[in-house]
Amino acid sequence: MNPRLATALVAGAALLALAPTQATAAPVPQPQSDTAENRAAAALAAAAPDTLATLSRFFAREGKVSPTSAQPRIDGEAIAVSYLSPDFVAGKAGAPVARLEFLASKAVSSDGQQAALWTAKTEAGWQVVNIATGDDEFRYARLGAAKLPGGTVFREPQIDAWYVAGGERVLPLDPDAVGAVGERGTSLAAYRARVVKAYGDKLPGSAYAKSGKAGGFAPTEATAGSGATEGLPVAAGAVALALALGAAGLPAVLRSRRQRVVRA
Repeated sequence: MNPRLATALVAGAALLALAPTQATAAPVPQPQSDTAENRAAAALAAAAPDTLATLSRFFAREGKVSPTSAQPRIDGEAIAVSYLSPDFVAGKAGAPVARLEFLASKAVSSDGQQAALWTAKTEAGWQVVNIATGDDEFRYARLGAAKLPGGTVFREPQIDAWYVAGGERVLPLDPDAVGAVGERGTSLAAYRARVVKAYGDKLPGSAYAKSGKAGGFAPTEATAGSGATEGLPVAAGAVALALALGAAGLPAVLRSRRQRVVRA
């Protein structure tokens, strides 16, 4: 079982404690924009005492450090994290290649472990909706800014590929992206053609989606990979599991290094 996904079972109850007790389902929350106000709100949620207590248990889950000595801290400011946009895949006029999914804050433990706190605005306000090991969000943001200054860094969650897009080009940032678009990248039009072919018949409203295989909560099975994720069903509609599965409204059925999910 993929540790990054399996860890969700370990600390799920802890993050549930951070959320209201109501269990009304709602769409996956998303920040509407990457503003200074939203980044500040996300940072407050990430640094809240209850969140830090949960992080202490998260970092201690494999016995590398004790909960009392983990002493997690938030390192730096919250950053925007974007995913491949379903509107782009659907071919909507003027749709950007990616859309903002959540804001991420980096957490570091006393022994150097790192994790990303995914925060979004829910019905109950700004909350942490997922904890994921590692620093992918922050590392690829740096790589993208260096490779294409001013470009949009985004993730194609279905294959765990990271890119940076700017103008009419889409450039790869990791091996999965290289496998998809080549080392030199591709044109925006060619990238759209690829994702339309891969996902165009699997968008919300499609027969694929209506069968319960896309963007829903069909039973899942975690398989081999690296890292661990807390894809957690937080109350009040903060459905973090959907975020972890690529909740941009596209199917999370292909491979991923950080998580590998196979629909039942």
